[in-house]
Amino acid sequence: MDFDFTEDQDSLRDAVSRWVSKDYDFAQRQAIVRAGGFSRAAWSGLSSLGLMGLAVPEAHGGLGLGAVDAMVVMEELGRGLVMEPFAQAALIAPAVLQAASPALQAAWLPRIAAGEALLVLAQQERAARYCLSHVSTRAVDGKLSGVKNLVAAVDEADAFIVPARVHGEVKEAQGIALYLVKRDAAGVSTRSYSLQDGSRSGDLSLIEADATLLVGPEQGLAVLELAVDLGLAALCAEGVGAMEKLLAITADYMNQRKQFGVSISSFQALRHRIADVKMQLELARSMSYFASLKLGEEPAARRRALAQAKLQLGQSMRFVGQQCTQLHGGIGVTDEYISSHYFKRLTVMEMQFGDSLHQLSEVSARMTDAAGVFA
Repeated sequence: MDFDFTEDQDSLRDAVSRWVSKDYDFAQRQAIVRAGGFSRAAWSGLSSLGLMGLAVPEAHGGLGLGAVDAMVVMEELGRGLVMEPFAQAALIAPAVLQAASPALQAAWLPRIAAGEALLVLAQQERAARYCLSHVSTRAVDGKLSGVKNLVAAVDEADAFIVPARVHGEVKEAQGIALYLVKRDAAGVSTRSYSLQDGSRSGDLSLIEADATLLVGPEQGLAVLELAVDLGLAALCAEGVGAMEKLLAITADYMNQRKQFGVSISSFQALRHRIADVKMQLELARSMSYFASLKLGEEPAARRRALAQAKLQLGQSMRFVGQQCTQLHGGIGVTDEYISSHYFKRLTVMEMQFGDSLHQLSEVSARMTDAAGVFA
């Protein structure tokens, strides 16, 4: 299979890389963390590159690009430790809206493409443990009541995509619809906090909040699963970018750090550890490619592939983060040194959209279904 990128994709990568180097260096990122983990200036910078329209159809003012283009962008954002929820707004939200009515698409997709509207997915609930069919938020006569946790940029978003139960019990797969809830709607309140990596997240509380139906209960869960799979593919690509940069930082440190009059990169034991890190990075890269290429498959195969990819990425991110931190010694855990922030980001990513233990159970269940065992 040909894994070479097109000339346009290389140009896209270069454009994002230049923006990260110029407008999102470590000092600027630290200032954003101190300010709460979200920067409108950085968001405008991403919009000025045209990235917000990456997955928006051309008919609505976007670029209409595909999964590989999104993967290229996410790798570069991962290298720069960009905290703003690009994947949520530019990849997930357009995909969900394309399943909504033409009127809603016309109202929101051009605004997303222009960077004028920030929509994020609010699917996580406290007792769900990553299970997408576990939805206790209720929809009654178009009004939603419930609490969503760990919502990206919760107090900066203009609107939220909220799964809510129209009928049925909490854990039933049927009866889940997707709604659009504006942040300034009556009955909506938010509580923000910072995650371990410094990014902004928070809780969304809904008390008979006004909402607009996006996707009915017939297709609600299927579209939600697609949205989460898009998020998983984006996380995989972001993780590859972050690990690649952390490896480069570690190798540079080892070439400079000296003991017994020689650089520690000459020590055979440390060379073996770096080789193991490189191997885990390449395993992660291949599974990230696999995840992006499988997004167009039918749902069962797509969900199985994305769970397999996130499982490998979770293992790789943990290994690479721990090894590179140990190879730095004490400096590797200080807030003033950049590598510690890559370790924090990799740790958070391992937990998002389902941790490794959850993905292992998903892979096991879906492999069993595919084999027809116990059917």
